[in-house]
Amino acid sequence: MSKATPAERLNERNKMSESQDEPWTVLRLLDWTTDFFKRKGSESPRLDAEVLLSHARECERIELYTAFAEEPDGEQRVAFREMVRRRGEGMPVAQLVGYREFYSSRFRVNEATLIPRPETEHLVVEALDCAKQFSVDRPLQVIDVGTGSGAIAISVVQNFDSVEMTAVDVSEAALKIAEWNAQKHEVADRIQFVQSDLLSEVEKPERFDIICSNPPYVSEAEYRELSPTVRDFEPRGALVSGPEGTEVIARLLEQAPDRLHAGGRLIIELSPMIADACQAMALADPAFGDLRFIKDLDGHRRILSLQRTDHSR
Repeated sequence: MSKATPAERLNERNKMSESQDEPWTVLRLLDWTTDFFKRKGSESPRLDAEVLLSHARECERIELYTAFAEEPDGEQRVAFREMVRRRGEGMPVAQLVGYREFYSSRFRVNEATLIPRPETEHLVVEALDCAKQFSVDRPLQVIDVGTGSGAIAISVVQNFDSVEMTAVDVSEAALKIAEWNAQKHEVADRIQFVQSDLLSEVEKPERFDIICSNPPYVSEAEYRELSPTVRDFEPRGALVSGPEGTEVIARLLEQAPDRLHAGGRLIIELSPMIADACQAMALADPAFGDLRFIKDLDGHRRILSLQRTDHSR
């Protein structure tokens, strides 16, 4: 989204002036804001408008559909207008309202965390499917590398009873948000949080059954082409891997075999643009086998799933 000029802001403010005779009902506010967000380049203008208005009204989004004829009060309109202005300048909706829905739960986010994307839910599904295939008489040992808001780690723990989770991130600020989310969802007692660059500072357990990660995988060139909504507001360190986009994944592929039980799995989210390169790196290491890709809803290779074989390097 492009930032509005002073003249544009004045024009939009005049359009929404409360002196107009026609009342600003919920429906009218949604229609106007949807059109405004379309002109600003939003990929989901109606959804953005509904999320912001429901937040201003402190209600569930679905409740707006039975309140189309109602007029929000003055405080709600002021709050809504300010969020619309900031969204028009590019700020993500999730940061404006302070949360993002992911895998049927709500997670707190801020400028220190990557905003969870729908495609990352495919990683959670793969991790849960793999967890069900283990036959061990102990809790599974799972680690989420680069946990950010904690969405992956918490979602796995919420949906699989017999698991002991470790969640790591190099960012102390991100870990604080992840810990807050774990407390909110009442699973903090089942997750160990560790500040670490990938697996370097993780001492126990020595080996895991599943390593899952949504690491940085954007190249420097790709980063310059990202939408300002992403580039200007989300943490660069959680997005950019390096010149090629494969640098962090390469390091994780190097570290993972020594930290996985035989038969354990490494599950990584990646960009379809680097899928071939990541596949080649994985196939070059005899420690990995049973390589498969999980595609996203657009049919792109999005998740790489590998099994640790019993072969030595």
